[in-house]
Amino acid sequence: MRGCRAVIWTEASSSRRQRRARLLVTTSIAGLMMANIAVAQEAPSIQLNTIVIDGDTSPVGPDKGYIAKNTMTGAKTDTPIREIPQSISVVTREQMDDRFSEQIEDTIAYTSGVTASPWGVDDRFDQFLIRGFDIGPYAVYRDGLPQKAIDFSGFKAEPYGLERVEVLKGPASVLYGSNEVGGIVNLVTKRPTQDPLYSAYASYGSFNTYETGIDLGGPLDKEGVWTYRLTGLFRDGQTQTDFSRNNRVFIAPAITWSPSADTSLTILANYQWDELTPNTFLPIASPDFPNIPKFSRSFTTSDPNFDRFDADHGSIGYEFEHSFNDEWKVWQNVRYSRQNTDYRHLYYSSMVDDATMGRTAFTVDETATLFSIDNGVQYDYEGKRIKNTLLMGLSYDRQTVDGQNGFDTGPSLDINDPVYGIDVPSPPIYVDRRQTVDQIGLYAQTQTKFDDRWLLTLGGRQSWVEDKTFDRLSNSTSEQSDSAFSGKVGLGYLFDNGLTPYISYSESFTPTIGQGFSGQSFSPSEGQQYEAGVKYEPDYFPGTVTGSVFEITKSNVLTPDPDNLGFDVQTGEVRHRGFELETVVNLFHGVSLTGSYTYLDAEITSSNVDGELGNRPALVPEHQASLWAKYTFESGTFEGLNIGSGVRYVGSSFGDNANQIEVGSYTLVDAAISYEKNGWKGSLKANNVFDKEYYSTCAGDSTNTSCIYGEGRAIKATLSAKF
Repeated sequence: MRGCRAVIWTEASSSRRQRRARLLVTTSIAGLMMANIAVAQEAPSIQLNTIVIDGDTSPVGPDKGYIAKNTMTGAKTDTPIREIPQSISVVTREQMDDRFSEQIEDTIAYTSGVTASPWGVDDRFDQFLIRGFDIGPYAVYRDGLPQKAIDFSGFKAEPYGLERVEVLKGPASVLYGSNEVGGIVNLVTKRPTQDPLYSAYASYGSFNTYETGIDLGGPLDKEGVWTYRLTGLFRDGQTQTDFSRNNRVFIAPAITWSPSADTSLTILANYQWDELTPNTFLPIASPDFPNIPKFSRSFTTSDPNFDRFDADHGSIGYEFEHSFNDEWKVWQNVRYSRQNTDYRHLYYSSMVDDATMGRTAFTVDETATLFSIDNGVQYDYEGKRIKNTLLMGLSYDRQTVDGQNGFDTGPSLDINDPVYGIDVPSPPIYVDRRQTVDQIGLYAQTQTKFDDRWLLTLGGRQSWVEDKTFDRLSNSTSEQSDSAFSGKVGLGYLFDNGLTPYISYSESFTPTIGQGFSGQSFSPSEGQQYEAGVKYEPDYFPGTVTGSVFEITKSNVLTPDPDNLGFDVQTGEVRHRGFELETVVNLFHGVSLTGSYTYLDAEITSSNVDGELGNRPALVPEHQASLWAKYTFESGTFEGLNIGSGVRYVGSSFGDNANQIEVGSYTLVDAAISYEKNGWKGSLKANNVFDKEYYSTCAGDSTNTSCIYGEGRAIKATLSAKF
């Protein structure tokens, strides 16, 4: 069947896109009919019982300008960001709209501590580093529930469907369970609105990319008890690589039931069809093959008759909250997600001779699911000198993946005269399994404020993880059980002038699947972070400044067993120390600005691999910096005109832990201009304005090195309207 599908790929893909486009249009019409019904029900004589949300204080948005004041991500309670004893950054909807935000990596590219797109142009996953740890696809949450990649099913998110993106830096296992030590990225979905919202846009951009989208919302009844939101997008285009695809249909309905100020239920759903392009590593000249030319960014090792990354995924869930009184509140968040992944890839393996490239054929055909439920009980106490918020929670997550992987030597490619459109047989199956991972977590957290000055945060979590895999090829089942306790403590002080110094300690854990030579299962890897910093929110202008220093240690890292060839032991360790500075301001006279700087001193402190000890881990730059500024003409002849520009610097790094392959630094310039009048808005945005050519990273060794390009210049013109 897979071979037959390769023959009819073009027609089948076109037919699917047409059906999906019709579905989006049909759903959009239905949404507009709902909106019209809501408008028809409005009358000047009717007083709605509206729920007012302050844009400066809502923990889920919408936010006012570039600044967010409160967060749910940092504590799972509605808490001012300055009172979280850990560094947290929030990218608001306005920031995303002002910049070129096609992927999650784009939205957080100006955030301190984050390295966006470290693996270059790769549409399969959302990829990034946080504080030097390569955790991108495995650190993504949506509305506080995990949306992590499972094998090659990445549940890739569409930024147009988000209200804000939050980056919590450092260990987060107390609240979120099994996680890498670097931190998490929480995506906050657009929610139903009390005020009527009708907007739409159409755009055209680089690589012949067309896009259109809608965003509708408002009340469904006179009393405002029922509200809705409907967000949708259709895109058809390519990327900078030959034979690439960049196609998407996205639809996200949401509805909220609020019978009173004490009770609310919000149902959130989305479905997304993606036809995307795998990554392309290209060989560079080496001592063994000095005559390899420098390939263009458009060159591909793939074949249009074989390569594809098709992902159909969707989710549905709800957020329920009920307050019994001013002190007690319960909530429950639930989501079920599912992705079908059809992935085929011909990628570079090694050079056969100066003119012939060896390739590997790889396939994935799998279905992944993720079910999460998080229950919380919150108790708020307020005395004469003490205010305390106690949170107790019980969470359960189940992730499954069922499918096959194929692998084999693929057909070679003449780099001087490449031939595409060939028949590539499906490789033999080498993995055929069903894996289920269950995780239960029992956690508690207390946030105490003394005399409205001192802030004390304590938290702990006990987690149990069970991994069960049935291997169909060997007809065998393997099981592994782990448990871990994670803790955190933080202390801060609120000054009248807006300064909040803080110190904190936090922990994380991640299960490590496998066994050592003795047959004993590996223990989870563990992470510890010490952090100290200061947060500043001045009262004389709207803005925030955060500076922090930290030391992160990750232990129980796998490294080769020196006594038993082919086995591993858990004596590896890495340590990341650093400094971060970030500011976000809405200045007077229409100026908005974000700026960041990151310094990272990363070191492999324990390894059994010769030549690694004391080295910098792969991918990690020592220095990063960014600055974005926008000016809005608020009056006069140019009223409604917005001009923005930004610069991003990423320092040099290494492509390997042996530090043999150096990857150069790069500086990118972005820009945007827009004009808005009478509800209409025209905009022009560009990433990498000067079309800087650079490698994001490289891999291999000194005799066989391959590199992947970063994104070249991309331009997008958009016409939008709000009614």
